[in-house]
Amino acid sequence: MDDDPPTAGARRAVAFDIRIASVVGRLPLGRQRVATIAEQLLRGEGCRAAIVNVTFVGNRDMARLHREHLRHDGPTDILTFRHAAPGRDAPLVGDIYIAPAVARVHAQDAGCAWREELARLTIHGVLHALGWEHPDGAARTRSAMWRRQERWLARLQQAGAW
Repeated sequence: MDDDPPTAGARRAVAFDIRIASVVGRLPLGRQRVATIAEQLLRGEGCRAAIVNVTFVGNRDMARLHREHLRHDGPTDILTFRHAAPGRDAPLVGDIYIAPAVARVHAQDAGCAWREELARLTIHGVLHALGWEHPDGAARTRSAMWRRQERWLARLQQAGAW
């Protein structure tokens, strides 16, 4: 498979349960927009059923998750847990945690809007839940997953998803 997102094809029945929560208050990217990004990406990637939770957490909670699950100190911008791969009769099941404060710093460093970075992280998390991976370090921005993520970001921005 090449790294271009698939184009729309024949319609298939889909069932998505996408839940968005924030324990850090209001964000520049609303819950409905996050859900729309996740749903359009899942649909576009050919996923037929998914149960996905996206939770925006504070740095303290993210640092705890980062330490417990990856044995790294300090907060990171995103963690994705894929609990079940999509199957013929089974949905994709995943949890995505995003630290908006870390995302804000990364957006400033990259010279992009905070809203754009939150959309990018949502896409990034959903791609991980779908099974996409990337190397650590500088090579990640040259990976097939990163290129796919950036294409989806541009496509969804153009479509007005965020």
